[in-house]
Amino acid sequence: MIAARYAIGLALVLAGCAALAQEFPARPVRLIVGFAPGGATDIIARQVAAGLTESLGQTVLVENRPGASSQIAGDLVAKSAPDGHVLLMTTQTLMTSMIIEKRTYPDLVKDFAAVSLCATSPLILVAHPSQPVRTLQDLIEFIRSRPPGAVNYGSGGVGTTPHLGAELMAHMAKLKLVHVPYKGEAPAITDLLGGQLPFMFSNVTASNPHVQAGKLRALAVTGLRRTPAVPGVPTMDESGLPGFEIIGFFGIMAPAATPRPVVTRLNAEIAKVLARPETRERFAAQALEPGAMSAEQYADYIKAEAEKYGRLIRDAGITPQ
Repeated sequence: MIAARYAIGLALVLAGCAALAQEFPARPVRLIVGFAPGGATDIIARQVAAGLTESLGQTVLVENRPGASSQIAGDLVAKSAPDGHVLLMTTQTLMTSMIIEKRTYPDLVKDFAAVSLCATSPLILVAHPSQPVRTLQDLIEFIRSRPPGAVNYGSGGVGTTPHLGAELMAHMAKLKLVHVPYKGEAPAITDLLGGQLPFMFSNVTASNPHVQAGKLRALAVTGLRRTPAVPGVPTMDESGLPGFEIIGFFGIMAPAATPRPVVTRLNAEIAKVLARPETRERFAAQALEPGAMSAEQYADYIKAEAEKYGRLIRDAGITPQ
């Protein structure tokens, strides 16, 4: 009797989940971005949102909630109703900033359901053309010629990959730098373009248009191989810092209790968007590699990234500012 009741109960739950997946989305979907408009995360979010709007038959709205290294956006999504209508477009920033600041909430692994990896990408080291640097070694010598702590750099916030890229360079080359965190990558690039910052690590998506326009100078990329999006630009590894590698990831998360059928539906629809020739063409031009993972694979990927970046943060001695 008990077994029969359990079976009936389980069947009702599964039927309810299946019905929810079929009804989803019942209203417009909000895709929350933890950075200011114009940065790499925002650009990718808008490309994916446009495709999902067509695929889901409901408007997917991109909403920017910058600040606190995307913890404001993460907190909003983690506390939202777990029905798939509020999603987080995130990077490893939320994860790494929590490691750096030793916070426990919101946790990218525990407080969210992994939905889909959207893209991975190396960074690009860029300098203002007024600076007397054309290579990584030029930059290192330029920094060493100044008093310790006299050279600053910007990033989209504490724990972002541009922040970690600069700290890894400082650790490997034994440099003393001052980090200036912004509420997103776009305002940091604005100050770099204006000459208020001498250099920074940046997502190729956000900075390459300025490189192509001659407003910024590309010194190196942070993958272990060169990228066609910035032809002729060497890697950090071949420029004098052997083994240097920083690869950013961009993905979509939902509140932790989101039903699996909804997560699976979202993963499948995002995969369709990423597989479109026009999406792949746009991504390739921005040095982005489209994601191709199930939700479960993406969850495992995040855990592995947390371990890797945790080691980097400890080795480089990165602390809150």
